[in-house]
Amino acid sequence: MKRRGAEFGRAVLHALLAAVAFLCCVGSHAQVKVKDNERDFPQPKATVEKALTQMQATTSGRLPVVDGFATADHPLDRYRRGYYQSKFQVTANPAGGALVRVSVQVTAWYADPAGGHSGYQVLNSNGRLEADLLDQLAEQLNTKAQQASPGSPVIPEPSGSAKSATAAEPTISAPVPRIPKTTGGFSSSLAQGLAEQDKAVPQTAPKPAGKDASALQAEAQSLEEILKNQAHPNNLVAVKKSGTPVVETASLTSKTLFMASAHDEFEMLDFNRDWVHVRISGLSRGWIWRNNVEMPGSIPDSDLPTPAGPANVAADVFHVTREEKAPFPGDWEPLRGKTVKIVSVEKINDSAKDSGPQLRLEFAKSVLNKDYAELAQKGQEMPGIVLIFDSVDGGMIAATLATLQQWKAGKLSDAALWHQCFFDPPETFTPAGSSASQ
Repeated sequence: MKRRGAEFGRAVLHALLAAVAFLCCVGSHAQVKVKDNERDFPQPKATVEKALTQMQATTSGRLPVVDGFATADHPLDRYRRGYYQSKFQVTANPAGGALVRVSVQVTAWYADPAGGHSGYQVLNSNGRLEADLLDQLAEQLNTKAQQASPGSPVIPEPSGSAKSATAAEPTISAPVPRIPKTTGGFSSSLAQGLAEQDKAVPQTAPKPAGKDASALQAEAQSLEEILKNQAHPNNLVAVKKSGTPVVETASLTSKTLFMASAHDEFEMLDFNRDWVHVRISGLSRGWIWRNNVEMPGSIPDSDLPTPAGPANVAADVFHVTREEKAPFPGDWEPLRGKTVKIVSVEKINDSAKDSGPQLRLEFAKSVLNKDYAELAQKGQEMPGIVLIFDSVDGGMIAATLATLQQWKAGKLSDAALWHQCFFDPPETFTPAGSSASQ
């Protein structure tokens, strides 16, 4: 009985050890899977951050295809114009070196067959880009190590999970991707990814002769030509300048939904003389000032004359009659109770027909541009400017010096400038066709 009991005990012990080994194995596999987007490096945190800064050009860009880089709820062949942007977080390890975590966001235009849900969507990266970026960082750091001490061997990367840091570490963000007007070349990140994919082919598989870097580059160019020759939707408008507002309704006083970047593309639903109605995503809609976008096909960007025309025409209709420094004559919070520069504007010919809100805005823009230098010198005395159009159908435009500084620095488009100005009454400066849309 004792012998049987001992044998039974040994059997139980062996079973427990096997279970523990199985759990450890499963845990280690799970840990590796979770840690695919991070890696330990022996270099100090400052060195790693410097290397990431030098990699900025390859940490965001266009994708030749979405398939192979992301997962989505819809078939991947319905996605076009894929782009990726990455963020890095560098944490100093207590034992030395640094832990780098990378996250990648993929966006692409979804072409809905029914047409009702087309728009840009955020997709889940499948991890390929993260691994590729970490490989690039390793190569960058190893190259630096070789340059620093040519005769010393390269320190191999350590393996294993990284220890969590007790304090929050800064995040290094890659530049937000911009959609180019024409298709460009592959980023070096993707070229390296193709090279790594080629290296991953089993040794037993036959490899085509001459499969070197030049052959891979030829494949990349071939894929690019295929993408270039694909049919491009003929109902897309492209934003001309970063900082262009997409607004809720077709009005200069409408609520701004967000600021679009240069070359952002939107599906055009409708347009009139001054505004373009666009689909943002799914059922979300917005409006963009027409002369701030490139219209598709043969549709002109604006029904107005060339950019030099409106200002010249406006100068033939209006002129400045008086300039003075006085308290702000309105109830707008940014300038309430403050001393501002007041510019009085009248028509040159009272009997002449007013050409509409667009010319008022063009003349106002020319005055703001001319008087900006004086306002910048007297910012403490005059934190803003007011234009008063002295006529039966006139009105008032007010702008702060801070807004004009952003506009002159190129951070605000003309439309964004107007959306940060004060209009009284607003309808006097609302371009034609907007009232019916509000």
